[in-house]
Amino acid sequence: MTVYTFTEARQHLAAVLEQALKEGAVQIRRRDGTTYTIRPTQASGSPLDVGYVDVALKCDEVVAAVREGQERPAP
Repeated sequence: MTVYTFTEARQHLAAVLEQALKEGAVQIRRRDGTTYTIRPTQASGSPLDVGYVDVALKCDEVVAAVREGQERPAP
């Protein structure tokens, strides 16, 4: 694991982040000896992100389905 001084990390932040992405983690050491570990995280998408589904419905069919759903009594 690569270790950077605080000054190096501050001056070259983009390179430090790229190194963390490549290696999985990097450490930053302050003058007083404390160290911090930087790790990339997995971006999580929204659970509402859904793919496109081609169902070949016409506009009047969609309107009819919505109206039917509105007419049903609530559970």
